[in-house]
Amino acid sequence: MEKIDILSLTKDELAAEIEKMGEKSYRAKQIYDWLHVKKATDFSQMSNLSAQFRDKLSEKFCIKSLKIKKRLVSKVDNTVKYLYGLPDGEAVESVLMEYHHGNSLCISSQVGCKMGCRFCASTIAGWVRNLEPSEMLLQIYETERDSGRHVDSIVMMGIGEPLDNFDNVVKFLTILNSGGEGMSLRHLSLSTCGVVDKIYKLAELKLGVTLSISLHAATNEKRSAIMPINNRFNLQTLMKACDDYFKITGRRISFEYSLIEGVNDTDESADELIALLGGKNCHVNLIPINEIKERDFKKSRFVERFQKRLTDAGLNATVRRTLGADISAACGQLRRDDAEN
Repeated sequence: MEKIDILSLTKDELAAEIEKMGEKSYRAKQIYDWLHVKKATDFSQMSNLSAQFRDKLSEKFCIKSLKIKKRLVSKVDNTVKYLYGLPDGEAVESVLMEYHHGNSLCISSQVGCKMGCRFCASTIAGWVRNLEPSEMLLQIYETERDSGRHVDSIVMMGIGEPLDNFDNVVKFLTILNSGGEGMSLRHLSLSTCGVVDKIYKLAELKLGVTLSISLHAATNEKRSAIMPINNRFNLQTLMKACDDYFKITGRRISFEYSLIEGVNDTDESADELIALLGGKNCHVNLIPINEIKERDFKKSRFVERFQKRLTDAGLNATVRRTLGADISAACGQLRRDDAEN
């Protein structure tokens, strides 16, 4: 019989499993604290449980782990990029970044990606599978163990489209936010290319997460050329979903806009963005694009001019600080290079 992935169980699910074993319900809380507060990696470490009970647990459950395949440390800004090996031999990336407000970890939600955004390295090798809740949690736990640094905030902006792995992501968020030293989901940002039906499902849950929309163009023609998702959910549909998300949750939307030379960085493109977002309670995060060898897209030389045009029009627009430039910290590059070797 295949063992149950215990790190992927919510607190209620774990309690139900422990009760099936004929144990008292408080045992579930003890185990949960060992797993998600003390970050135990083996049942033998759970010293306040009897040896007999620990043996029963190890027969029924497994505690998954990730292996560090590669670790790159920036000499410039202390950014650390991890390539984590999964139990089935696949790999995903996480990036630990240091800011004045604390340490932020960018995690992956899938092995590969289906979305096909033309400027992104994550999608080039295609989609393999969804990550389990445990595999998302372990990116946090293993990073804290290895780095000795506490993760203060999470960005779901690594490999994969989080809303394409909706059920597992929601379960991951539930576990992350539960009891003990659980993280407030107000410290978590979830980035999506615009899977509109799942945006509504997320809004209904009122989890408190910050929604970041990968926008990158402000007309349907331009956006469809670089982001196939726009052919399924066009800008008008996406903007209505964003407005409704704000009405339902009260959480301000962040729009990510990667500037590509000659594609979306002109004054005309800035004016189109102003027309699309003007009057909305939102933030625009301008991102100098990461150049990848498979595409001929070039980093814009006009980032500051583009930003000024937006701010002069009343939009709240900032330029994302570039971290880990000396270690290829852009999403997907390390996994792609590893797969080629």
